[in-house]
Amino acid sequence: MRYLIISDIHANLAALNAVIADAGTFDRIWCLGDLTGYGPDPNECLDRLREFPLTSLAGNHDWAVLGKLNLEEFNRDARAACLWTRQQLTAANHAFLAALPVLVKEEGYTLVHASPSEPVEEYVLDALTAEYNFSHFDTPVCLLGHSHWPVAFMQPEDATGLCVQVRAPYFQPFKFNGGKWIINPGSVGQPRDGNPDASYAILEVEEGQWEYRRVAYPVEETQRKMRHHRLPLRLIERLTHGH
Repeated sequence: MRYLIISDIHANLAALNAVIADAGTFDRIWCLGDLTGYGPDPNECLDRLREFPLTSLAGNHDWAVLGKLNLEEFNRDARAACLWTRQQLTAANHAFLAALPVLVKEEGYTLVHASPSEPVEEYVLDALTAEYNFSHFDTPVCLLGHSHWPVAFMQPEDATGLCVQVRAPYFQPFKFNGGKWIINPGSVGQPRDGNPDASYAILEVEEGQWEYRRVAYPVEETQRKMRHHRLPLRLIERLTHGH
């Protein structure tokens, strides 16, 4: 089975379409949450995802749009985008978001949005946080998003308390050979690692093989829509630079 692994689409249809086109054939999508927030196309993105066999999680922005998180926890721009998204969602898409889980185990993998210990809101960006979270899942690999950074951490076999950050190259598949892994595909719709190209991954489940990928998309198309809907300027400008 070949899986398209995506996260943090943030209502960016142009980026999502570029990823789907670039990925080639796949059997199923695993989406690690934050389908909405920030971007201009929440309904279009949810409708597009449901064209495919799909397992999806809810992220913190999805919960904020649904009213499950206090918007005071968000900065002013993120809060404004969530409030705008609430007004746009169709009843069907609201129901779809409301039904999404925050943690799933599928094909021997643990899927969460943020972290195994705090599935909706914790950032796993450093080895110390990753090491703490290894004890909170019992599969060999946990896939997560939330940080918008493509990053991987590995705990070697019989080495509890040790955590190694792995810098995997793009477009060069590698295998999960032993140990325990936490791995993030990066963000489709709002990269923050200094690269504006949409980030995603391909996973060959039977082989335990992962491939990081990036693909350019028409950023200006998303920005034009955001300006049309009068979404916050900072959210528009950051897409140009990937931060």
